Amino acid sequence: MKMTVDFEECLKDSPRFRAALEEVEGDVAELELKLDKLVKLCIAMIDTGKAFCVANKQFMNGIRDLAQYSSNDAVVETSLTKFSDSLQEMINFHTILFDQTQRSIKAQLQNFVKEDLRKFKDAKKQFEKVSEEKENALVKNAQVQRNKQHEVEEATNILTATRKCFRHIALDYVLQINVLQSKRRSEILKSMLSFMYAHLAFFHQGYDLFSELGPYMKDLGAQLDRLVVDAAKEKREMEQKHSTIQQKAALQDFSSDDSKLEYNVDAANGIVMEGYLFKRASNAFKTWNRKKPDHIRRWFSIQNNQLVYQKKFKDNPTVVVEDLRLCTVKHCEDIERRFCFEVVSPTKSCMLQADSEKLRQAWIKAVQTSIATAYREKGDESEKLDKKSSPSTGSLDSGNESKDKSLKGESALQRVQCIPGNASCCDCGLADPRWASINLGITLCIECSGIHRSLGVHFSKVRSLTLDTWEPELLKLMCELGNDVINRVYEAKVEKMGIKKPQPGQRQEKETYIKAKYVERKFVDKYSISSSPPEQEKRIVSKSCEEKRLSISKLGPGDQVRVPPPSSEGERQDSSVFLDFKHLNPGLQLYRASYEKNLPKMAEALAHGADVNWANSEENKATPLIQAVLGGSLVTCEFLLQNGANVNQRDVQGRGPLHHATVLGHTGQVCLFLKRGANQHATDEEGKDPLTIAVEAANADIVTLLRLARMNEEMRESEGLYGQPGDETYQDIFRDFSQMASNNPEKLNRFQQDSQKF
Repeated sequence: MKMTVDFEECLKDSPRFRAALEEVEGDVAELELKLDKLVKLCIAMIDTGKAFCVANKQFMNGIRDLAQYSSNDAVVETSLTKFSDSLQEMINFHTILFDQTQRSIKAQLQNFVKEDLRKFKDAKKQFEKVSEEKENALVKNAQVQRNKQHEVEEATNILTATRKCFRHIALDYVLQINVLQSKRRSEILKSMLSFMYAHLAFFHQGYDLFSELGPYMKDLGAQLDRLVVDAAKEKREMEQKHSTIQQKAALQDFSSDDSKLEYNVDAANGIVMEGYLFKRASNAFKTWNRKKPDHIRRWFSIQNNQLVYQKKFKDNPTVVVEDLRLCTVKHCEDIERRFCFEVVSPTKSCMLQADSEKLRQAWIKAVQTSIATAYREKGDESEKLDKKSSPSTGSLDSGNESKDKSLKGESALQRVQCIPGNASCCDCGLADPRWASINLGITLCIECSGIHRSLGVHFSKVRSLTLDTWEPELLKLMCELGNDVINRVYEAKVEKMGIKKPQPGQRQEKETYIKAKYVERKFVDKYSISSSPPEQEKRIVSKSCEEKRLSISKLGPGDQVRVPPPSSEGERQDSSVFLDFKHLNPGLQLYRASYEKNLPKMAEALAHGADVNWANSEENKATPLIQAVLGGSLVTCEFLLQNGANVNQRDVQGRGPLHHATVLGHTGQVCLFLKRGANQHATDEEGKDPLTIAVEAANADIVTLLRLARMNEEMRESEGLYGQPGDETYQDIFRDFSQMASNNPEKLNRFQQDSQKF
């Protein structure tokens, strides 16, 4: 152990001791100056960094504005949006870096200066005071006369006491010096090492982020090279076309515009003819005069058996003649203006003027032809109305299909943030959250998502809305719940308890609040569900559910089951067969809500402590997951599995969720359970495994899935490694079935019309 000042020399109070003290005191004073300077520089750096983050965020918002402006260019919009998202992530990483810098450098070194150096200064003052007292005692002892025995004895006693006090204070001072010299190394190195680790984490996060972005940037670079080549080619073509048009214009007579003489009754867009015409005012003065020419010149068109006009492209058309069959058109030669014609209806007339005689003749012919066409089509009008009043199934399907396609075109971020409350973080309210908890169904900012990760996956499973791949069933799950729904459950008593939600940037407050909200569930209204319902209520079972279970249990070999195709996740079946959920215990609430496809009620039950694997002893020990299968909802099964449901838990008949899904022919659920590790070899009390049931039911889709899963399992056991070519095919087929089950469940409903009904 190396000491800065020797304790033995301290007792001697030698010149070496005094010199060592002087050197140490000067060194500590200089250390204090250096640390104060470093802390001030750190504060300036943090302030500058925060200002940089603010400016960077403004720049990123500018990129987003440019992306929204470029919405008609998919390549530019997608690229700028992806880049702005990445820059937002980097801003978040920068903010975390500055927070850690403040804790490691500013706070830690300031604490060292305020605590340890203050103790050193206090010890120094006491030492200097007692040292001076000792010097005075020595002087007084030396000055006392020998013959004054009383004064000699008094001086000796004072000197002895002062020396004893000096040694005690001096030893404490030396101890403080040695401890300070030892601790200064650890404090400085500790703060700097923490600071460097913060930088390491920052650059590692940035490297990971841009590593994921790298392939996209590389593809974009190659696409940009092609765009540059195409732009150069288009420039040459446009220059050539410009030159050709310019030469043609030099030779052409523009006294009349022949390009506007064409009209087409059978035009695809329904517009027979269109162009500019002057219109005489319909007031009592019948005047053409206006201060500005554009006040009387309008863009006219003949469409849908109507004559309409508009001043600007975005204006709604003004109807001049509602039905051309009730009007006539004629030349007007008795007025002072040239090229005029009049469209006359039973209620009014409209005087119009063309730019030339040829244009007038063209407009008159166009109106006359449109009138004749309108009369020919009159006989077919009733038939068209009948078709519109009873549209075919095919037209409806195509409409739904186009809607599904438009939904698929949206990103996970866009779809999830459209849900009420999802546009801001569920826990702190920060706008534009880019992370989500898939088992809770909420959106989170990056800081709250990190806190959710620390809770463990049994409380919250976090995914990125921009960087991760989202399965269709997970997206539907997120769209069924949302921040508003979950907060009504998990924050039911926040206002009553007088607790304020944490604000963005309050890391410590967020950690405490999120733990209390999701782990301890302090804000859940525990009295909203009765913990011990009456026995008569527990025994009431859904009629349709009981009939379905009885039908399944009575199936024999070769029997087939037909169930209606699973309804869309937004629909809700009649819940009148159930009791009010608030009179059920949490397990029974979860059990019944699973059949009803009511995800908000399921989330409420879990918040009240429901066991996700609760077995109903009154109904063959069926679980909520089995109820979700009977209800026919894929997203309900996904929600239960995300919250820890056991995919292999079976009822008293030995049938698990995979057995029930196979019996009912729910291909999407079978696919989901196989992906989540369901035991396909498990047999029920009759000794039938899911493959046997599927073969007996003649369900080709499920037989294919089960056989592929079994082949894949055997291949892994024989070849040892997961990821062989056969396994890749297996994953592709399962992915196709999953997409079809989520987006087009009706295509998997292949049961015969005369099969058994539930």
